[in-house]
Amino acid sequence: MSDAALLAVVALRKAFGGLVAVDDLSFAVARGTIVGLIGPNGSGKTTALNLISGALAPDAGEIRLRERAIAALSADRIARLGIARTFQLVRLLDSLTCAENVMAPLAFRAHSLWGERARRSALALLERVGLGGKAELMPRQLTYVDQKRLELARALALDPELLLLDEWLAGLNPSELRDGIALVGSLRAQGLTIILVEHVMHAIRSLSDHCVVMNAGRKIAEGPPQAVLADREVIRAYLGDADA
Repeated sequence: MSDAALLAVVALRKAFGGLVAVDDLSFAVARGTIVGLIGPNGSGKTTALNLISGALAPDAGEIRLRERAIAALSADRIARLGIARTFQLVRLLDSLTCAENVMAPLAFRAHSLWGERARRSALALLERVGLGGKAELMPRQLTYVDQKRLELARALALDPELLLLDEWLAGLNPSELRDGIALVGSLRAQGLTIILVEHVMHAIRSLSDHCVVMNAGRKIAEGPPQAVLADREVIRAYLGDADA
């Protein structure tokens, strides 16, 4: 792994019975960059994120954060070390207000915040993701895109170095997508490192510094977005045609 890399995934493998969901996957993530992790449905992208975040334990291989092996650690330990994530299906605390949803992870990060300090930080994070003025609303009162913004604020509350976004831009209309791309780009501009699992190719082209393409659990291509998206094997496996 180079000095600039924050995360290294080495020969990672995960099987569920006879299905090998992640098969000998290796890639590195440089600090301050966005890596687009793409591929068709069922290619193993979310499983890879689950392995990196500690939701699943790998059968083989290594995951190193700042050169520290983390594959054997629990999800909460990994979160405290600096990895946070969002999910394909938004996960919120429905009985708490938006502010309280963000205050909860502030109490469990490496440098925890409580009381009024936590509330001030939560309000700042809500403002940061575009939810200013909605602190006292319940999650069910939010639109779909604002629920996604709230989940992002919860992830940012953990003060991560590496953010895993699992189809965070999925299901947005064109104006929401434009705003979402700008928001993710602004996080990178502030120094956050991101792995972006996404099917929206416009977002991949706009945001990714580097792409890793998976198919049937294996890496089939890696490199700059424009080169990867023009690769014949990628087009055949995922994009369908050259204009996808």
